[in-house]
Amino acid sequence: MKDILRSRLNEDEDELFKEYTLSPDVDKWIFDADIYVDLAHVIMLGECKIISLEERDKIIKALLEVKDEGIERIAIEDYEDVHVAIESKIIEKLGGVGGKMHTARSRNDEVATCLRFKSREELIDIMQLILDLLRTILNFSRENIDVIMPGYTHMQHAQPVLLSHHYLAHYDVFKRDFDRLSDFYKRLNLSPLGSAAFAGTGFKIDRERTAYLLGFDGLVENSMDAVSTRDFVLEMIFDITLIMINVSRMAEELILWSTSEFNFIELDDSFASTSSIMPQKKNPDSLELMRSRSGSLIGYLTAALSICKAIPFSYNLDNQEVSVHLLMSIQIVKITLKLLNRIIDTLTVHKDVMMEESDKGFTTATELADIITIKTKIPFRVAHSIIGEFAKEYDMYKEFYDIKKITDRLDGISITKIGKKLSDLGLTIEDVENALNPSKNIERRISIGGTSHLEVKKMIEKRETISKNAETEVSGLANRVKERINELLALCNDVGKE
Repeated sequence: MKDILRSRLNEDEDELFKEYTLSPDVDKWIFDADIYVDLAHVIMLGECKIISLEERDKIIKALLEVKDEGIERIAIEDYEDVHVAIESKIIEKLGGVGGKMHTARSRNDEVATCLRFKSREELIDIMQLILDLLRTILNFSRENIDVIMPGYTHMQHAQPVLLSHHYLAHYDVFKRDFDRLSDFYKRLNLSPLGSAAFAGTGFKIDRERTAYLLGFDGLVENSMDAVSTRDFVLEMIFDITLIMINVSRMAEELILWSTSEFNFIELDDSFASTSSIMPQKKNPDSLELMRSRSGSLIGYLTAALSICKAIPFSYNLDNQEVSVHLLMSIQIVKITLKLLNRIIDTLTVHKDVMMEESDKGFTTATELADIITIKTKIPFRVAHSIIGEFAKEYDMYKEFYDIKKITDRLDGISITKIGKKLSDLGLTIEDVENALNPSKNIERRISIGGTSHLEVKKMIEKRETISKNAETEVSGLANRVKERINELLALCNDVGKE
């Protein structure tokens, strides 16, 4: 079929050039969005009496036919893009009447609208996937609330914590990812449609009507900004990249924890592979790919930022290339979140190993310094110095675990530091014994957000409410869009009934 746009040009499009400009994956991705945008535009043209109701009805029926036939019936590669392909099909079905569909708009505002429409759908999906993951993390935290493990700084044993406290930290990280997407939604869900090429149109259209029918909350008002900006694409890729960075932290952690050196957890067999030569191997390939694909997302973000750098106003085809990186980012984060959810849900926790490790590396040193400060009233920095000196010898004393000898040694160090015994200042053997007990150590972490059972239970309950509110938010967003689209389709199905 002759290209409907090339009357200005004397030559057909060079085949290599045509191949070079195609973005078939993106075109397929926004196909449905394009149909909805076309339908809303045609409804509005009819309501504004820019086309007749008869013309409106014919175009709508043809569009619904193309929608039902699907993109598989269109050879996208034969056209410049999906927008031209759909319009060409409508003209093929209707003749000259089909050519009226594109009245009062440009591909520039059309593609920007399609991208926002489809990105909104994907955004809601990603928000829901994060909520699914948060629900699994909460369940995991509740089930493992009595499991004690070593907490780390610099990958060295630091202080004992509850495993559930550790996982609630992951919850909060991913909840902030959710909050970023929630905040981004209000900047994304705005309609560029009706901006035409970039200067607006002389037709008396109703931009607010098409925005309403397509489920948008308002307009990208300035017509030049509306067609040229891709900051919403950059912001979405950034938000997705940050999600993947946070996923990579959890993935790396689980990889380490699954090693024989840690042996804290075991990955379900369904998410592992084995070696072609070493029959004993159980490799955490799923987690390794999560870790590596976060790097791919950084690449997509960097590429998108580079593409958008210094693009002059208004529309340039550079904008097409950035959509490729958006699509890849969305595809990766969605499958990653689904997979991570399943992995956490099926983890086996080696509770005894975690408990045993929590008592190694003098993880109770901070509590011992705190207790000395509380009981003797000496400055914390002095107590810190005493315990720092004792830490050099701790393993020797730990082997026999004679609390009296430990207390005596602390007295000896304090004499050299301050000229007085800690026991003479109020420190008892019982104080030392309690401080060195990981379980009692944990229960003293009573500050807001601490690792005591009391605080962890409070955090779980609080996050249950937070998750429920977030789920209500997402379902509300999805339902509002669905209601608008259903209203649009109802108008389309009523054609010819006036």
